[in-house]
Amino acid sequence: MKKMLSISFLILLGISLMFISCSEKKNDVIKVGVLHSLSGTMSISEVAVKDATLLAIDEINKTGGLLGKQIVPVVEDGASDWPTFAEKATKMIEVDKVNVVFGCWTSASRKAVKPVFENLDHLLFYPVQYEGVEASKNIVYTGAAPNQQIMPAVSWLLEKGFKKFYLLGSDYVFPRTANKIIKLQLEAEGGEMVAEEYTPLGHTEYTTVISKILAAEPDVIFNTLNGDSNVAFFKQLKAAGIGPDKIPVMSVSIAEEEIKGIGAENIAGHYASWNYFMSMESSENDAFIKAYKTKYGADRVTDDPIEAGYFGVYLWAEAVKKAGSYEVAKVREAVRGVEYMAPEGLVKIEPTNNHTWKIVQIGKVKSDGQFEIVWATDGPVKPDPYPELISPDQKVISPGVMGPR
Repeated sequence: MKKMLSISFLILLGISLMFISCSEKKNDVIKVGVLHSLSGTMSISEVAVKDATLLAIDEINKTGGLLGKQIVPVVEDGASDWPTFAEKATKMIEVDKVNVVFGCWTSASRKAVKPVFENLDHLLFYPVQYEGVEASKNIVYTGAAPNQQIMPAVSWLLEKGFKKFYLLGSDYVFPRTANKIIKLQLEAEGGEMVAEEYTPLGHTEYTTVISKILAAEPDVIFNTLNGDSNVAFFKQLKAAGIGPDKIPVMSVSIAEEEIKGIGAENIAGHYASWNYFMSMESSENDAFIKAYKTKYGADRVTDDPIEAGYFGVYLWAEAVKKAGSYEVAKVREAVRGVEYMAPEGLVKIEPTNNHTWKIVQIGKVKSDGQFEIVWATDGPVKPDPYPELISPDQKVISPGVMGPR
């Protein structure tokens, strides 16, 4: 009998030790969400941003983690479907118990998850340039506001003598709102919109659109297409004999990663406006490129959303250290004003609107798929998600947001 009791005691002790060990391991980690389109039309852009986010997490873990804990990523596929993004965001917060989410690309996906983060009072780091007219205390915007990409690109084109604009975009919130701003800016700065055209995300037949472009005789095409529609558009544009010498294209959603899919030969000579280019020269950028290629392959390229996805993790880490806590509410407050020396240079979260101070640059696509930087601001530009051109009735405020300041 004593022997049986001893065996039972040892079994119970073993089970208890196992539970204690599991509990300790659980307490040694912190979970974060990574939510991007790993399939569908937007995967051409978003897979690489997911990769950069995981690289930053891996680097932090290799240096000892954060506040004594290792970061464990929970990766989900938004599948280029906006309701799926909202569903996955809810799961990450309520089921996986992540402490922050890094993700989304299109404004449609961000708009879909915004109520989730506001209603559950959580935190999203959003890494892509967008149309503005939004500022939420539950979202940190590490991509460009309109005054840090779209508007400087329009002004630069006008200064170069391109007065007649053809506006071409995908049919969702970012292109439509961006073009609303562009039309107001053209009116204010002496330009002209000759035509405006939208096609569905994933659209691949641009013959009719190109015929309309030729008929409108614009000086420049301002391109807000997203996803793999750009591959079809630029290939068909070149096939129609329209090169940058005839009608240049200024893009705001095409970077080095997309050029790989389009083919540099189909887009060389055209322009893009961003805050970061792989061709930038700095020790921070050299280290970033080396680390990214080492982890994912020598043929990989970096670009603006990739870089923003990467440094967003580090800004969050700085906020965690500043707060001395992983608690969402404390980190959300601590993130205001944090800085980080990113590959593009010093970036800082503007306390009044949760957007990021960033330099602005315009690049010309070269035959090797890289950009020649042809214009840049002298330093970081303060983010303004509510341009003065936008009328007060368009500045919609909803629960959980920071209003225009």
